[in-house]
Amino acid sequence: MTLRYSRCAARAHRRVVPKGLRGFTLVELIMVIVILGVLAVYAAPRMFNSNDFYARGFHDETLGLLRYAQKAAIAQRRTVCVAFTSTSATLTMASAASTYNCATAAALTGPNGSPTITARSGVTYNTTTPPVDFNFDGLGRPINSSGAAMATQNIKIDNAADVVVEASTGYVHD
Repeated sequence: MTLRYSRCAARAHRRVVPKGLRGFTLVELIMVIVILGVLAVYAAPRMFNSNDFYARGFHDETLGLLRYAQKAAIAQRRTVCVAFTSTSATLTMASAASTYNCATAAALTGPNGSPTITARSGVTYNTTTPPVDFNFDGLGRPINSSGAAMATQNIKIDNAADVVVEASTGYVHD
């Protein structure tokens, strides 16, 4: 009888497996595979596409350049001109305080040590609504080359947020 009791105890002991030693169920394995598939379809291409990161970086450079231009115009009490191409922006400062345009102007060194910022390959300002060249007057307000006040400027960069220059104050923000 003792021998039989030992065999029953051994069988009962084998059936009770500690919770940490159990395997995964088929449902759990399938859910993990589905989640990995969704990540592979949506997240991986976005992570490996560097143009979005470059566009955000160019957006931040443009924002910094415009803020710098406005502050330089206020500090120097002169007109600072901002000229755009499809992939760059350049700063110049009027030679005289009473001048509203930059026909006779000197390059203004921007926050990066250069008067120009240039986008990396594949990043541009929006070509359907390209940014318009404008100036900041001595009070930091956006004006055109004849000194007239301008409307709010929306500078669009492909794959990034807009940079906005407010009309009455010249406040530069996203």
